[in-house]
Amino acid sequence: MTVKYFNVGRRWKTLTLVAAAVAILGMPGQVLAGPATEQVKGTVDQVLKILTDPSLKGERKTKERRAQLRKTVLERFDFSEMSKRSMGRYWGERTPEERTEFVGLFTDLLERAYVDRVEGYTGEQILYLEETTDGNYSEVRTKIVTKRNQEIPITYRLQRADSKWSVYDIVVEGVSLVNNYRTQFSKIIRTSSYQELVKKMQAKNEGEERAEIGDPKSKVR
Repeated sequence: MTVKYFNVGRRWKTLTLVAAAVAILGMPGQVLAGPATEQVKGTVDQVLKILTDPSLKGERKTKERRAQLRKTVLERFDFSEMSKRSMGRYWGERTPEERTEFVGLFTDLLERAYVDRVEGYTGEQILYLEETTDGNYSEVRTKIVTKRNQEIPITYRLQRADSKWSVYDIVVEGVSLVNNYRTQFSKIIRTSSYQELVKKMQAKNEGEERAEIGDPKSKVR
């Protein structure tokens, strides 16, 4: 089975619909479970505000609109932590300069995927189900209900620094986004090199959508 490079498929596409859907349809009959849920919803509301701002509509405003969306996402997602976890054991082998470069590339990769897709939401409903917290870590369980009444579970994993909760992973239909990328990154480094991984990420961020990672089996623990 051929797998497209850095393609997490429908799960990531579904994930990126969350921001617009939740703010439009709200959470009838639900109670916010705690600070982590409230902060996730706050980010979602801000995304919707940007998407519905008349002054940011149209093709001429695309650059400004997307810049604001990226800024909002950056404030809630801990891309440094996501980068570290996605690299797994190979993170410790990287120099400070390489880590900085990788975080930048990975941030661009995820931000582009999110912004590209969130602008095309179609009104799916999102429900907040439960928040569980253990010290400085929390999981916010949600569920998307599509127009065909298909239910798709999504869990946000967050960690706290002071009073701020930041997303470091998202699990869609039981599959971790971070683990999915770790599988792909590890294969490239193991079969080629870290430098090759950087080249592929640069190509992806520059729009070479058809770059592939060979023929791995997409197994995620």
